[in-house]
Amino acid sequence: MSGLLHFQVDGMSCGGCSGKLEKALSEIPGIQAVTASHETGAVTVTLGERPLPRATIETVIEETGFDVVRD
Repeated sequence: MSGLLHFQVDGMSCGGCSGKLEKALSEIPGIQAVTASHETGAVTVTLGERPLPRATIETVIEETGFDVVRD
């Protein structure tokens, strides 16, 4: 049961920032793919078969130095 999670992230100002975030998130077990755009602040995470709490991903985003935009 794979799925997509979408995040809006503040603080990515260049391609290096989005690359840094993609690398950090791709190291989390259970994540198959990550795309991050510094231009739009959009981050999309493709999950594998194993369930993964959204909060786990948000924590890694924040520990990497960026801010998750919450509604």
